[in-house]
Parts: sequence; C-alpha cells; structure tokens
Amino acid sequence: MEIRLLFAVIAGIALLLFLILKLRINAFIALLVGSILVGLIAGLDAMAIVDTIQKGMGDTLGFVATVVGLGAMFGAILEASGGAKAIANFMISRFGMKRSPLAMVISGFLIAIPVFFDVAFIILVPMIYALQRKTGKSLLLYGIPLLAGLAITHAFIPPTPGPIAVADIIGVPLGWVILIGCIVGVPTAIVSGLLFGKYIAQKIHITAPEEAGEDTEIQLPGFNLTLIIVVVPILLIVGNTLANSGILGIQNRALLDVISLLGHPFSALIIANFLAWYFLGIRRDFTKTELFKISTKSLMPAGTIILLTGAGGVFKQMLTKTGAGELLATTLSDIGFPILAFGFISAAIVRVVQGSSTVAMITAAGLVSPLLLNTPVSDAKLACMVIAIASGASIFSHVNDSGFWLVGQYLGLSEKETFKSWTAMTTLLAFTGILTAALIYSVL
Repeated sequence: MEIRLLFAVIAGIALLLFLILKLRINAFIALLVGSILVGLIAGLDAMAIVDTIQKGMGDTLGFVATVVGLGAMFGAILEASGGAKAIANFMISRFGMKRSPLAMVISGFLIAIPVFFDVAFIILVPMIYALQRKTGKSLLLYGIPLLAGLAITHAFIPPTPGPIAVADIIGVPLGWVILIGCIVGVPTAIVSGLLFGKYIAQKIHITAPEEAGEDTEIQLPGFNLTLIIVVVPILLIVGNTLANSGILGIQNRALLDVISLLGHPFSALIIANFLAWYFLGIRRDFTKTELFKISTKSLMPAGTIILLTGAGGVFKQMLTKTGAGELLATTLSDIGFPILAFGFISAAIVRVVQGSSTVAMITAAGLVSPLLLNTPVSDAKLACMVIAIASGASIFSHVNDSGFWLVGQYLGLSEKETFKSWTAMTTLLAFTGILTAALIYSVL
C-alpha cells in the first residue's frame, strides 16, 4: 500500500508537468487531471474523487477568491490614479540621486503590495530611464534594485496572490506571513537588489532608450495620502494577528472582536478599496463609471489566479484524502529531511521546469500541507514555510517565464545579458530568502 501511494504522488506530479510542458495544457486543468490520477492510483472510487475535488476547490476558494479579487481592484485604482509613480517620485526626491538605487528598491517593495509585478514594473520603468539619462550609469544600477523590491513583495508579502494562496493551503494567518515576509525581505533586498545591482552594473553597461514616446506627466496624488492608503490594510491585518496572539496584552473581549473584524483580510481590503475609490478616485475627478470600469477590468487576470489556487487546493485535498501526504511526511521524517527544505526544493523544481512562480507555489503548498497535519507547528514557523516555498518559486527565472522576456525587453538586454542580470538576481533572491527563513525558523 505504501509503494502504491508513493507511486500515486510521483505519477500525479509527472502527469502535471507533462500536461503543462509537453501538451501546453492550462495549469488549472492539469492540476485537476493530476489530482484525479492520484485518486485513481490510490484506489478511491469515482464519487470519492468527485467529492474530494469539490471539497478542495470550495475550501480553498472561500478565502482566496475574496482576497485576490479585492486586492486586484485596490491595485488597479492605485495604478490608474498615478499613486505608484507618486511613491517612486517621493523616494527619489528624498534619497537623492546618489542613493536612488535604495529609493528604487523601497519603491518596488511598497508598490508591489497592491499592484501586480508586471504592471508595477511597466509603470515605474520611465523612472529608471530618467535616472540613467541623468547619471550616465548603467540602467541595471537602478533596474535590478527596482526588480528585486517588486519580486520580493510579489513572492513574500500578502495581499499579493502567491503568498495568499500558499498561506491558505497551509493554514497560517496572513498577519504572520506579512511579518515574517517583511523581516526576510530586508536582507534579501540588500543582497539581491542593492549589492548585486551595484556589481552587475559594473559588468554590463545598458543605456535607456530614446526619450521619444515617453508617456506624458499627469497630476499625481500626494505621497503621504497614497502611502497611508497602501499601508492601512497591512496594519489592520498585522494588528489583528498581534492582538489575538496575546502579544499586545489586550484582554477586553469586545475590543478584540472589533479588532478581529476590522483586521480580517476581507474587511481590511474592503476598507482600503473605499479609501482608494474616494481619495484617489472621486476626489481626483474620476467618474463613477470610470472607477467601475477600472475595478471590473482588474478582475480579469485575478480570475486565472483564483482558479489556479482552487486547483492547487484540490491537489492538496487529494493527497490528504488518499493518505499519500501523511505517508510522504513519515518518509521524510524517517530520513531526517527538513520540511522547510522540502518546500523550497519542490517549488524550485516546478518553477524551473514550467516557469510560473504562482503554479510552483501552489503545487509545492499542495505537497507540503498534508505533511503538517499531524505536526504541531506554530503560526510563525508556518509563515517561515510560506516564505521558503515562495523563495523556491522565485528561483532561476529563464526563457519559460514571461518575466524573463518582459525584463529583457524593457531594459534593452540580450538573452545572455538577461540571464546574467535578471536570472542571477532571482536566484540570489531565492537563496537569501530560504536561508533567512530557515534561520528564523530555527530560533522560534
């Protein structure tokens, strides 16, 4: 029976990768088909397989669909209003030209909280073009720190979709993921963004393209207002986590109930959306029709992520239902293989093979989640597991990742130069992230 279950897991993963890579089947369908194969090999009957799919999908999407949808609308309004550029402009003015790489990494870190990676990068590319033209230094001196800040937040810090999905599948409060993600993000940004950016800029000199075709300046919202709106949901979520963990020492039940309601990701993001709609929209002469169109359009890419996450929940549920996950956990425990390393390696393999960091995170979370069922692990340590998986899912971006081509195109890099800069940066990010997460895990 044990050999049969292990074979079911291996066969399921192999089929998943074959469908995505060889047949170019959408990852949503591939995850469902792989889950069905695991159930069949493990000996489940037809109705048990169907019920498991329904349960896995329903349990996962009840939370993730709401948070991803609200987060997508929030980010779209911030983008359309010019709020992202306002943050970047302020950072450069405060830090000055000499410290502009630091301004870029912080800008990327903040802006990617509500805005998708690729959108945020495209919005801010003109900023690094302008910096390169003023200083004459390599575009990579500013581009790599910006990309590092964006990539770190995209991978580590909710409400971006990847960590939301992993946190929900594993079962850890988002507040802990935000806290651990921010802590891990600091050394990761320094190593992969600032230090590596300075190094690679000395090796590869890239100039910005001609100014023709640059987008015209628009009246941007104020920095303080924009930052408050971005930070409000984060503070509410983290405050809820700290209050209900007992760290803040709050004993009043009624006050805790209020904090729990306002600090739940649903409520926090609804509040953030209302603030953005009014202060960045209505107060800046956006019509209600324009805001409606912006919000509606933002849900189109979110739909794909939501369905992928649900399919990942199905894969996890199938491993749990068949007992394959528990067997895998026992096997790893017997050979002394660290579960943190298993999460990192699982995500890294899927990432390198098929390209999508989101699919890699969801697949690895589905594999890891059943291993944690009978293991008493604190929420803080579970958050470290989320970061470990996210680190693995960020590693070695190459030709099968759309980000590889996006970065190469906008920075004017050849494929070889993109490997030496962007691919190397994502690999440094991954290893710095897992090492920092493992260090925190060991001392908790």
